[in-house]
Amino acid sequence: MPTNPPIANQREQEILNELRLAGGSARVGYLAKRLGVSDETVRRNIKTLQARSQVRKVHGGVLLSEDLTLTEQSLQARMRRNATAKRQLAQTLAGMIADGDSLFLDIGSTSAYAAQALTGHRDLYVVTNSLAVANTLTGINNNRVFFAGGELRRHDGGSFGDDAISFVRRFNVQYAVFSAGAINAEIGFMLHDMAEADLSRAIAAHAQTRIVLADSGKFGHRAPIAVSDQAGIDILITDKAPPQPVQDMLEHNEISLVLAHEEQ
Repeated sequence: MPTNPPIANQREQEILNELRLAGGSARVGYLAKRLGVSDETVRRNIKTLQARSQVRKVHGGVLLSEDLTLTEQSLQARMRRNATAKRQLAQTLAGMIADGDSLFLDIGSTSAYAAQALTGHRDLYVVTNSLAVANTLTGINNNRVFFAGGELRRHDGGSFGDDAISFVRRFNVQYAVFSAGAINAEIGFMLHDMAEADLSRAIAAHAQTRIVLADSGKFGHRAPIAVSDQAGIDILITDKAPPQPVQDMLEHNEISLVLAHEEQ
């Protein structure tokens, strides 16, 4: 079976990057203005990208294909995706956390909602590599917030790298709260980014309870990076019952399933 050729030029990569930052869709004129080229140039590159199934043309604009839309969107764009479900997950998590507890929150959009849901708690001890989480919980209710050092990524305000990993290894928290890029029965929990996976593994080894927050839109999908130790996860909080094969995977790994809508 033939494989798709690599991206032919830098402009096509720039178009994909701009679409990710715009939340997965944009008009041709917007892309042309962002890149400083003509509408016709953008249309010509879009035609090539569509032939590779990387984008899809619609009236007046272009959409990223589903698989690419799930990777490296801006945090704001990801927070708009399944927002109601993510708020439910966040509220359910907040119900598990008591005043004075210690926890790690990652850079996922659902973790950003979790931080908002925790603004009524007091005396929290929070470790994070998410600028959004730190901004939400710092300076209120006598919280202590510790931010992992490193270069901040443009699209999600997350800090990664060796310095961040060394920093989080200094803590021992009650709860480590993670996002997932995809969940299926064959592989389990997956992420889109190696740096995220490396930091997640580091903090998971220093947490008493490890919780994944993932809306039901993650079921049945795949992502490039597998979480190597499914049995290290203790709880999955989601908004709908997973397909039976995923439930079997959870049971096999002794992972508790919590349905957020049952907590409302």
